[in-house]
Parts: sequence; C-alpha cells; structure tokens
Amino acid sequence: MKYENIIKAGFIRRPNRFIAEVGIEGHTETVHVKNTGRCRELLIPGCEVWLTAPGTPGRKTRYDLVAVRKSTGALFNIDSQAANKVMLEWLREQGYDKITPEYTYGDSRIDFCMDRAGKRYLMEVKGCTLEIGGVGYFPDAPTERGVKHIRELIRAKEEGYDAAIAFVIQTEGVREVRPNLAAHAEFGKVLDEARRCGVRVLFFPCRVGTDSLTITEMIEG
Repeated sequence: MKYENIIKAGFIRRPNRFIAEVGIEGHTETVHVKNTGRCRELLIPGCEVWLTAPGTPGRKTRYDLVAVRKSTGALFNIDSQAANKVMLEWLREQGYDKITPEYTYGDSRIDFCMDRAGKRYLMEVKGCTLEIGGVGYFPDAPTERGVKHIRELIRAKEEGYDAAIAFVIQTEGVREVRPNLAAHAEFGKVLDEARRCGVRVLFFPCRVGTDSLTITEMIEG
C-alpha cells in the first residue's frame, strides 16, 4: 500500500481525537488524524509526523496524519484504514476464488470473507499501533465493537467457517500482539475464548515507510 503524496511535519498537539496541529514550513496547520485511538506514546509534542493530502473536495482539513516516528526512532503507520487496505493486497496473492470485503455475518460486518474450493473463511482485521518492549498490544482504548466481532467469529467457527482474527502490526521489529488488559480486560478474555474454540489468531508484521505499508509475513499466534 502506497500513498500518492507525503509531506513531513512537526507535531504540536492533539486538541481532540479527530484533529491535530502540526508545524509545516513555519506555519501551523490543522490536520485530520486517521486514528481515533489514544496514541499517547506516539503523538508527543515535537515528534516527526508525515501527512498526505487526499484532495477530496469539501474537506475541512487539507491533510491526513498517517505516520509518526516514536521517540525510540521506530516509524509507525497510524492510519486506521491502512490495515484493511494492506490486508486486501495480501489476500489477493493467496489464491482465493473470491474475496468479499465488509461481509455481513449475524449483526456485524466482518472485514473479509474468502472462498476457495468450496470452503468459506472469515477474517476480522485489527491494526496494531501500540508497542511496549518489542511486543504489540491491542487495543489502546476500550473496543466493544472489537469484542462483538470476536464473538461473531466464535459463532462462525461453530457453524463450520474457518475463522480468524488478524493483527496487522503497523511498525517494524514486532512479531507478536497481546491483549492490552489494562485498556480492555474483556477483549483479552474473549480473545482467549476464541482461541479455545478454534478461531485462528494471526500476526502480520509489516515493512513500514513514511509513504507505504507492506505485509512481510504471517505468523500463527
């Protein structure tokens, strides 16, 4: 996945979860943050960030903030839409007969449904942008929606689907994602239940650039 255009800026502050103020060539610009998570350990005043300008007519902000360099030097893609986009690119290389994004199952929309040789697969994708000590953690804020989706995957597995939850790791050097119990203990509980029921837990390390994100491998969790 590659962004059409990218520009470097300096992060100033984040007034709310939707916008940030950044410095670009001596002036302050309000930009859209493409991640509603907290990202407190990433978006620190003075850090380097990268923006893209989608050029969509009628926007209130010209730029989207999509990447940030952590104080450790590691580069993070924090675009919440990037995980699904890069996963679709990866899935298209896996030989499925059909791939259906946003598949309606039960009361939810599961990110992907794949068909191959008469078997149906469901996959829910989560982008991981929280890293502590070389380990990824999810979520960085409570996610009732995430809990609901995992419960749907458990039901799908019981009905004969091959079901998986996929964590796309949006930084380099991380190969495992653990539930962030401090942020949402119930998510960890239902993820353990899903494992016991046969739902696959998959980790997808990525190569991260200021203007790109690419899945490099799949690891069974």
